[in-house]
Amino acid sequence: MSSNVLVTDSRYETDRHGVGVESGLGVAVLEMPAHRRDVPQRREAMAQAPPASSGRLDKAEVSLRVLVSDLIQLTKPRIVVMILVTTVATAMIAAGGLVSLGQLALLLLGTGMVAGSAGGANQIWERVIDRNMPRTAVRPLPAARMSTAVATAFTASMGTLGLAILWMGFSIVPAAVGLATWLLYVFLYTPMKTRTSWNTTVGAIAGALPMLIGYTALGGSLADGTGWLLFGVLAAWQYPHFMAIAWLYRRQYEQAGFCMSTTVEPTGISAAVQSIVGSLSVIGCGVALCWLAPGMVPAVIGSFAVLLATVPMLKASLRFARDRNDVTARRLLRSSLLVLPAVLAVVTIRVFW
Repeated sequence: MSSNVLVTDSRYETDRHGVGVESGLGVAVLEMPAHRRDVPQRREAMAQAPPASSGRLDKAEVSLRVLVSDLIQLTKPRIVVMILVTTVATAMIAAGGLVSLGQLALLLLGTGMVAGSAGGANQIWERVIDRNMPRTAVRPLPAARMSTAVATAFTASMGTLGLAILWMGFSIVPAAVGLATWLLYVFLYTPMKTRTSWNTTVGAIAGALPMLIGYTALGGSLADGTGWLLFGVLAAWQYPHFMAIAWLYRRQYEQAGFCMSTTVEPTGISAAVQSIVGSLSVIGCGVALCWLAPGMVPAVIGSFAVLLATVPMLKASLRFARDRNDVTARRLLRSSLLVLPAVLAVVTIRVFW
């Protein structure tokens, strides 16, 4: 704590120039007065010292940064990004060509908010059980960095606003599909995860429904076969993708009490079969989509491109079936990450050709 009070020393007198002369016996010594002698040191100290409020500002900034990061993590951003990528493809396919940036931005905003809200509601529901898995224990709710009230308010407001954007910006059909996605994912898939391994099928349906949000928002109909084949691509793709994850984290799932194919049937045979069937179904849906548009030559080329894109995942599924271990499961997971965008790219290009 500093003071502005100057303490005088009786040994000093000050001449008219402000220079202190020590009085008393002996030789007079010229010396700068204390209040002037300390000025440079005080200025240097003040320049080096941080403002008194900087510590509080730094803490507030860090807290805000952590809160924003946790809110993003609550939405399951990787899943949201995947959904948005598929939404772009389905919107362009439904529109039969390019989509205006304004429409696309509005569609992605509404779809992303609904998907993020569903992910947040899922984490709220599983906040206790998530503490038992190292993979999920670092999430905001099980790690106690965020209260359930804050998470609920954020999730509810985001989902409501997302549905309103889809309804007001497009029509009631994509909004209804978005609502069905949310309800299926939160109230059916989430509680099923601790009860039956059939949760994977329900989760695949809920995860693929956003395909129909993008498709119906830009002119497609729920009665169109194209929309349902797009839905089939994403639903089927989730089997090899998720079965690889279910095998890699099978011990954590078992300890947490989740009923997955790899915990109910620990040999992995069921998971391998589902991976193979899913890979074949992706090929079937992708090839069928290439033949829906007119033109035989483009259809043949598109079908060949779909096969080229999906065969690596099929081969990885077959390897996993022959030798079920973490190495083959990880290869299956990596190959699946490339298949979905590749197939959607082929099908989308097919619309323009």
